[in-house]
Amino acid sequence: MEHKKIKLGITHGDINGIGYEVIIKTFSDSRMFDFCTPVLYGSSKVATYHKNLLSLHQDVAFNVIADADAAAEKKFNVVNLTDEEVKIDIGRSTEIAGELSRRALEAACKDLKEGKIDVLVTAPINKKNIQSPTFDFPGHTEYLSHQFGSSSLMIMVCESVRIGIVTNHLALRDVPSTLTHNLLCDKLMLMNESLKRDFGITMPKIAVLALDPHAGDNGVIGDFDGVVMKPVIEEMQAKGILAYGPYPSDGFFGSREFNNFDGVLALYHDQGLIPFKLMSFSEGVNFTAGLPYVRTSPAHGTAYDIAGKDKANEQSFRSAVYQACQILRHRREYDELTADRLK
Repeated sequence: MEHKKIKLGITHGDINGIGYEVIIKTFSDSRMFDFCTPVLYGSSKVATYHKNLLSLHQDVAFNVIADADAAAEKKFNVVNLTDEEVKIDIGRSTEIAGELSRRALEAACKDLKEGKIDVLVTAPINKKNIQSPTFDFPGHTEYLSHQFGSSSLMIMVCESVRIGIVTNHLALRDVPSTLTHNLLCDKLMLMNESLKRDFGITMPKIAVLALDPHAGDNGVIGDFDGVVMKPVIEEMQAKGILAYGPYPSDGFFGSREFNNFDGVLALYHDQGLIPFKLMSFSEGVNFTAGLPYVRTSPAHGTAYDIAGKDKANEQSFRSAVYQACQILRHRREYDELTADRLK
């Protein structure tokens, strides 16, 4: 089945960070327009300010539109969130930056639901200044899950590995009590389905990491992995999911055993993110599995320390664009192949 060029929604994130820099650098390469039509939810004035700070090989012209429906191919389209002058404080967290981050997300989610854009790529936000009565979440993943009423799983993606995170942005002290049997089963099934539908892997093989050092050493250090994790893995195997473990994370990553698996399920944020960023800090992508729409983001944050200095590496953002388009294609193909076969 033929599909139109993917209309790629982009939220500008924190205007005082490196978001605009990596976005503009990515689309200063005109080849990016060959496979997607970008629609930025932000400000053409803020975009111009940031562009003037950069040394670009190719210029980027902004096509200001009132609605995503009016996006033109081969152009960098901008839906203005405001026509007013915006105070930019490079490298600083400000109230207006948080407000504009929220407005971009709200507008993009609305357009996703209405089919005006096909996928969403989010530039980094400041998790503190974005907080408000309408945004009471620790990050994009939780906000988008709430917006679309879906269970979700944060999967970090790079060339070497795909790592799902069970508990996302959660204080370490709260992790053990959160890791219930049902939650672990749900996340494993979600990861298995995402690897099939979003990444085109027919029978994914998933490694599950242990909570305690050495997976508890048969109860000497702790019993969580024996009492909770092993029954979960056995239950998933009985349902035909190729889940294995639990593996102590130090030896698992140290020996590069992850090369033998299609995906890895980490139990808490740093357990998965530390090895991931050591492997792929400049090219890694954050993908939110389980949503009815495809959403990716670069694996880095606002990077206030280098904002406005033309030092940001755009490769992670570019990879997020590629991944969003590729995942949508996989998803469409999977859905077509698994539709009513009698027809």
